[in-house]
Parts: sequence; structure tokens; C-alpha cells
Amino acid sequence: MLVPAGQRFGPVSGLVVHTGAIAATEVAVRQDIPLTTPTRTCWDLAQWLPTEDAVAIVDRLAGQRLVALPRLRANARARIGNRGWKRMVRVAELADAAAESIPESRLRVRIVLAGVPTPVTQFVVERNGMFVARLDLAWPHLKVAVEYDGLWHDDPEQFHRDRRRLNRLLGEDWIVLHVTAKRFREDFDGFLAEVRAALRARSRFPR
Repeated sequence: MLVPAGQRFGPVSGLVVHTGAIAATEVAVRQDIPLTTPTRTCWDLAQWLPTEDAVAIVDRLAGQRLVALPRLRANARARIGNRGWKRMVRVAELADAAAESIPESRLRVRIVLAGVPTPVTQFVVERNGMFVARLDLAWPHLKVAVEYDGLWHDDPEQFHRDRRRLNRLLGEDWIVLHVTAKRFREDFDGFLAEVRAALRARSRFPR
């Protein structure tokens, strides 16, 4: 929660309160409740949260068309010299409106921050103009992809559809790497090594 500088609020159990200057243009009133505008909210998130968490939320706001990323990036650059502007530029540059889930966003950001080239989100694979699959993250020129496996894999029917989809991708000569929530938490470095190995392997053979 953001409180204008000079005002007091709380404390309230479970609520983190920040103070700062707020311009009148950065406030919108909804149902008699003053709220920061989406652009100002993105700025504050960039200051308060770890980068991958901030980007994940900005992805969602952009995906819902509450913020336009080109405008957000321009706004960040226009505030060069203001406290926190570098963090806002970084978050805005990493954000992607096409991301479809918070875990996918966090995975993408962590991959990019590790120095791997930025993947394409929600890439559609086609064959002869026909849909084959949609991939969470992809490097299309190398035919390498990453898929985040969530809890829905406990569903046998969904697992069956996923394996059939994977077979179609393999038939199109794609390398598809899967990462589970557990591995993302506990062995990201090992998974990242596999991503790098796949990209290196494909880079050796022009396609």
C-alpha cells in the first residue's frame, strides 16, 4: 500500500505500507477508493518487488491492456534521474504482454537474466498452414522450446493430450524442454544448463 508522504496509516497486520510523493495525475478513484494508476502501480512494483515478481505482474497488466508496454518504457526513460528509474526501465524492458501465467513470466525472466537470449512467448508452430502446437517459450530459428509444467499434469487426460502434442513437435524436429514447479524452485541451474546445451547444439547446425 502506498500512502502520500506526510500522511500516516496503520499499522495494519499483514499490510506493508510505503510512503512517497504521488502526483494528482497518478491517482484514479474507483468506487470512492483512491487508487494509483496502472502506470504508477508498475513504477511502485518495480521498486518494491524482486525483478521477476514485478515483471510477472506487469505482464498481467499488459496482457489485460491496462498498461501499454511501449508507453510504459517511454515513461520510464523520461524519468531518468528519478529515484528508481533504472529498476523501472529494467522491468519494462523485460515485460511481455503475451505471457499467459505468472510462473511462465517468472521462468522467462530468470532465463533472460541468466544471459540466455530472450525467447518468444506463446509461439505458434504450424505445418502447411495448419496449427501444430503453441509453446510457452521458444527460440524459433533454432527450434528449441521450453514448456512450464504446472499442477494440471496430475490430470491423466491432460497428460495424454500433452504427450500427443509433444510427439507432433518432435515430428517437426523441435527440441522441447520441460520444467516443473519443483525443479524451477530447487534445480533451476541444472535446467538452465540443459537450455544452454540445446541452444548450443542447434546453433552449430545452421537451419
